[in-house]
Amino acid sequence: MTERHLDLPASESDVRGLRAGDIVYLTGTLYTARDEAHMRALEWIKEGKAIPVDFGRGALYHCGPIMKKEGEGWKIVAAGPTTSSRMNGLEAEFIEKTGARLVIGKGGMNKAVGEAMRKFGAAYLAFTGGAAVLAAQRVRKVAGVHWLDLGMPEAVWVLEAEDFGPLTVGMDAEGKSLFEEVAKRIDKNAAEAKKRLGI
Repeated sequence: MTERHLDLPASESDVRGLRAGDIVYLTGTLYTARDEAHMRALEWIKEGKAIPVDFGRGALYHCGPIMKKEGEGWKIVAAGPTTSSRMNGLEAEFIEKTGARLVIGKGGMNKAVGEAMRKFGAAYLAFTGGAAVLAAQRVRKVAGVHWLDLGMPEAVWVLEAEDFGPLTVGMDAEGKSLFEEVAKRIDKNAAEAKKRLGI
């Protein structure tokens, strides 16, 4: 396990150098996007329309933050991760079409997303659920917001972060997934427990 401090945007070689289990801190731009933002971005790309941010220039954060309006700007109150499996059906195409290299969330993602990460040089970084205030403390500025018509949690928020983390590399660009390893261990232990119990 290695601790890495990365400035965004991260290069493909930076990302391919990460290994499952590494601890990462990010400094630079985070773009929040949940289901509806993913769907709109992919629709716009399909229609040949320019989306408002370049996801490849920062990190994609599965997050529906709580924001407070202050004058002409916004103050971030909480920014905990959303369960990433909600985006399983969208993320592989999203990575391919937008160039997103770092995806932050909780709970991991499926094999199709893992394959896209291996193919295009991306990685999944897990943030601890329930630490929304800690996450907000690592955001030094809310730089903007797009698609606010989708609602506060579904909009794309542009966040400038400093040493955002700790994040654990849960899925790396080599195809290794800590989530799959844990699932296999659970299945093995469950089978052994059933055998001992005679069920």
